[in-house]
Amino acid sequence: MTNERVPVGIIGASGYGGVQLVRLLQDHPQVETVYLGGDSSAGKPYSSLYPHLEPFVDLTIESIDLDQISQRCQVVFLSLPNGLAWKMAPELLAKGCKVLDLSADYRFADLEVYQKWYGSERTDQETVASAVYGLPELYRDRIAQANLIGCPGCYVTASLLALSPMLKQGLVLPDSAIVDAKSGSSGGGRQAKTNLLHAEVEGSLSTYGVGGHHRHTPEIEQICSDLVGHEILVQFTPHLIPMVRGILATVYATLRDPGLVREDLITIYRAFYRNSPWVKVLSGGNFPQTKWVCGTNSCYLGIEVDQRTGRIIVISTIDNLIKGQSGQAVQCLNIMMGWDETLGLPKINFYP
Repeated sequence: MTNERVPVGIIGASGYGGVQLVRLLQDHPQVETVYLGGDSSAGKPYSSLYPHLEPFVDLTIESIDLDQISQRCQVVFLSLPNGLAWKMAPELLAKGCKVLDLSADYRFADLEVYQKWYGSERTDQETVASAVYGLPELYRDRIAQANLIGCPGCYVTASLLALSPMLKQGLVLPDSAIVDAKSGSSGGGRQAKTNLLHAEVEGSLSTYGVGGHHRHTPEIEQICSDLVGHEILVQFTPHLIPMVRGILATVYATLRDPGLVREDLITIYRAFYRNSPWVKVLSGGNFPQTKWVCGTNSCYLGIEVDQRTGRIIVISTIDNLIKGQSGQAVQCLNIMMGWDETLGLPKINFYP
């Protein structure tokens, strides 16, 4: 590593994803945040949005000028609503920037799938073809060579880290996979929405996107299909739980070999993730809680086999705003730049 810090910028710094990035990059020894962008808040000190950062972040939010950004930044994070990143990424790439997109715009290899689920007509097929899916545990080598990363969604990250070993190793019947996932309310972003108000969420648990209608369903299926080598369907049902941050996904699938026991699968999972410092496979009989990962980039996996039904059960938990969003983007940046994958990222939470 050199002593010269890499200048980075964040477009869309005012939301929950943006403020996590600002916070994480403050502690990163190899980067310097030189630009925070957002048209709606342009001209305001960043600390006027997040006063607790006033002693640490002395930057003003600027209007979005891609020429200026590319001149000042070597790396640009796009933390924007779906449908905006694709209008900026091609120009930033052409001007020599590395780009990490936290929205859905560059997660899909097939633009028709994106357009079907997100309803936006696209004209950037060539740029899409150059994008790499930003889940390091699966695509680390490709990320290392990429200039454009489409960072996965939070539900998808928790689900895929549970599903990947069983699908890649052919341990289960692929179409038997079921994902039952629960997320804190911060996953909906900072915009005021009635169903995310504290009065609506507190003391209640609800589901949405039932029956394959959630936008993360095709994203999960795309990567799972890549893992098994042919198209498969995954049953995915998300839930909203009355807490701020964290995701817990319970994944079920039917084993091909009903003779496999829990310790067999723990051994397989640990071998699969032996070079993945952020994935922690727990010993038998231990199952993770969201509190364990709050504020960290870690994913904990707990594994069980139900001998009665012949199914594997994997419990996966992450912080939706860190490993499920901004921390994963920083992890990808570390790989792109040839740095240690854990650089600048929080490893252990404060408990309780």
